[in-house]
Amino acid sequence: MKTYDVTITETLQMTVPIEAESLAEAEQIAEDNWNRSQYILDADHFVGADFKARECVREKGMER
Repeated sequence: MKTYDVTITETLQMTVPIEAESLAEAEQIAEDNWNRSQYILDADHFVGADFKARECVREKGMER
């Protein structure tokens, strides 16, 4: 039987109203607010998960 490394990526999502002069400014304000922990995303904000598998690469001499 082979061994695989499976990477699990969860996606959390929140929509917040931002007043700004442009889309770019709104995104920057939201990012700044997020960096200052003004938005806390948790399990209630879960919108999906992605699973990616790849074969484990063993270094020579490490095989069983």
